[in-house]
Amino acid sequence: MRLWKALGLAGFAGIAATGAILVRDERRRAKLTPEQVRDRLHERVKALPPQTSEASGVVASHRSPSRKRSVGSMRRRLSRHTGS
Repeated sequence: MRLWKALGLAGFAGIAATGAILVRDERRRAKLTPEQVRDRLHERVKALPPQTSEASGVVASHRSPSRKRSVGSMRRRLSRHTGS
């Protein structure tokens, strides 16, 4: 039974430590203004090396494809097949 108590206390300590880290990081983020966040993101994007497609030699955008469009089209396809 002592093993279970020790594991429980270790788990509790781990959860408490994780919570403390999250709170600390959130405080750091809360101090930033939206302009500062935007500037930091722009700096990070500029620091990325340009990605080129080997086949076409076209520089790829740093944006990921829109998921809203793909989810919406999947919903429409599913609704056609199920009749709802």
